[in-house]
Amino acid sequence: ERGLGNLKITIEPEALTHIARTANGDARAALNALELAAITTTPAADNTIHITKEIAAECSQQRVLLYDKDGDNHFDTVSAFIKSMRGSDPDAALYWLARMLHAGEDPKFIARRLLVHAAEDVGLADPRALLVAQAAAYAVDFVGMPEARIPLAEAVLYIATAPKSNSVVVAIDKSLEAVKETAGKGVPVHLRDSHYKGAAALGHGKGYKYPHDYPGGYVQQEYLPPGVAGDFYSPKGYGYERVIKERLEEWKQQGNGRQGC
Repeated sequence: ERGLGNLKITIEPEALTHIARTANGDARAALNALELAAITTTPAADNTIHITKEIAAECSQQRVLLYDKDGDNHFDTVSAFIKSMRGSDPDAALYWLARMLHAGEDPKFIARRLLVHAAEDVGLADPRALLVAQAAAYAVDFVGMPEARIPLAEAVLYIATAPKSNSVVVAIDKSLEAVKETAGKGVPVHLRDSHYKGAAALGHGKGYKYPHDYPGGYVQQEYLPPGVAGDFYSPKGYGYERVIKERLEEWKQQGNGRQGC
C-alpha cells in the first residue's frame, strides 16, 4: 500500500546484487535506484515490471567495471593503487582510488590499505603520514560515503607526495628473524624488573644506568641479550629520518651510541 507495494514487480537476483554493491551500504541510494527502475521500466502484457541487471545498472547511474572483489582484476586494481602511491604519482593514485570507489569498493578496505602503506612505504621519513591515514579511517566511520571520499583523497595525496622509506618494515622483519634464532636468550640482569620483593637479592636491575641522570638523556648501555647484534634499524638519509640518522651518528661519534646504531 505504500511505496512500490501496489506494483507487480519481479527483479533478477543479479539486479539486486548490483544495486546492493553500487549503493555501498547507502540504503537511500539502493531504494532510489530500485524506485527509478520500477517507474521507468515498461510493464509487460500482464503489467509485470521486470527489472534486469542492465536496467539496475542504468538506474544506479553506475558503469559496470570489471571489478570482481574476489577476482584478479580487483587485486590488480589494488596493486596499481598501492604502487602508484609508493611511486609518488599523486594523479595515478587518485585515479585508482576513484576506480575503486566507482566500483563500490568498501571504503574501510581502502582506509586499511592507507594505514598499512603509510607505515610500510613512508614510515619515519614522514611520521605524520600515518596520522593522516588514521584520520581518514576515522572519517570513513564518522561521516561515511560519499563525503568520506574527500578525506580518503586527502590521505592518498599526502602519502603519495611524502618522502618514502621502508626502513620500518625492514627493521621489524629483521628483528623477527633474529628472534627465531635467539628467543631462548635471557633478559640481561641489569634490565630485569627490580620492583618486586626479593628482586634485589637476585641482582635484578643492578648496574642499570637511568638515562635521565645523564647529559642529553642518553647514556651508552647494552639493551640486547649477549650475542644479538643491534643492526635492525637503518634510517634513510632524507625526510625526518635524516634527523634520526644524524642523531644516531652523533651519539656513535661521541662514544655514547648504542652498539649497532
